[in-house]
Amino acid sequence: MENLSVVLYKRREEKPKCDIVLENRPIKEPGEGEVVIRMHSVGICGSDVHYWINGRIGDFVVDDPMVIGHEASGTVEKCGKNVSHLKPGDRVAIEPGYPLVNDDFSKSGRYNLSPVYFCATPPDHGNLQRFYTHNADYCFKLPDNVTFEEGALIEPLSVGIHACRRAGIDLGQKVLICGAGPIGLVSLIIAKAMGAASVVITDLFENRLEKAKELGADFTIQIVRGESPQDTAKRIEKVLGGMPDRTIECTGAESAIQTGIYATKSGGCLLLVGMGPEKVSVPLVNAAVREVDIKGVFRYCNTWPTAISMLASGQINVKPLVTHRFPIEKSQEAFEHTRDSKGIKVMLKCDPNDQNP
Repeated sequence: MENLSVVLYKRREEKPKCDIVLENRPIKEPGEGEVVIRMHSVGICGSDVHYWINGRIGDFVVDDPMVIGHEASGTVEKCGKNVSHLKPGDRVAIEPGYPLVNDDFSKSGRYNLSPVYFCATPPDHGNLQRFYTHNADYCFKLPDNVTFEEGALIEPLSVGIHACRRAGIDLGQKVLICGAGPIGLVSLIIAKAMGAASVVITDLFENRLEKAKELGADFTIQIVRGESPQDTAKRIEKVLGGMPDRTIECTGAESAIQTGIYATKSGGCLLLVGMGPEKVSVPLVNAAVREVDIKGVFRYCNTWPTAISMLASGQINVKPLVTHRFPIEKSQEAFEHTRDSKGIKVMLKCDPNDQNP
């Protein structure tokens, strides 16, 4: 069987940008506790594009060729030894990161803080290929009424679940979300599902704010370039009818973090999801004297079962997030669409015999 794969190759003459190369790679035989998956749907994440354009994210550098992709679902093709909860033919969503050691973090359920294998994070290969082999314990069976694309969207959805849990979203709260990209939008969906009474979401682009309204945002605010964070915070308070109890910052932009501090209610929480510069200037004293808690997140943990239950029950709807679809052979074009912000979520279809959602 051919295993067409999407691989990033570091350019030698034009560092640090990478080339997207389609090539056939060997199918890895499943070891003990592993399964081979016939891949179906893989979403393109902003981090995938970042590796393509910049050749690195922080200390993770694409030096050797790397298969890209980590938002994924497919069908079990073959099981390795001692896999009892899955069988060939099972439709699964893939959690792309799993712990490599059973340390204190893993034992306490916070395995995202342990050393992990994580798809498409150097030196670990991703799953944008026809066939991919993964740890079976981190492959979750999909109910019949959950589509492959919904299964692939569980990865970004998990970021929203973990973020809202860390922020302590609760019934009746006012919530501010900075950034209406995919992560901001899934955070919106989950915040509403967890009982937030009113959610306002901000962004520079009107088309993203329109999508946010479609997904349940109570209010939207278009950011004005050059406006001070204090003035933006005042606009947020006016629209919400009070300062937000919780703020989820999904952009990583310094100005948005500053806005989050100024906007958040005293005694509230600002959660940092977006990854921006290593160092930013923030009004820390303002947060300290008003007891605004500032928290961070790193990916997610223990979210796939929750997401699957919410999707299967119809409690949430993520289908509107997918705006473009491409066959794996057109990965270059799909990445360009994502880079140019021509849609919300671009989905690549890996199975030549099944290009359906």
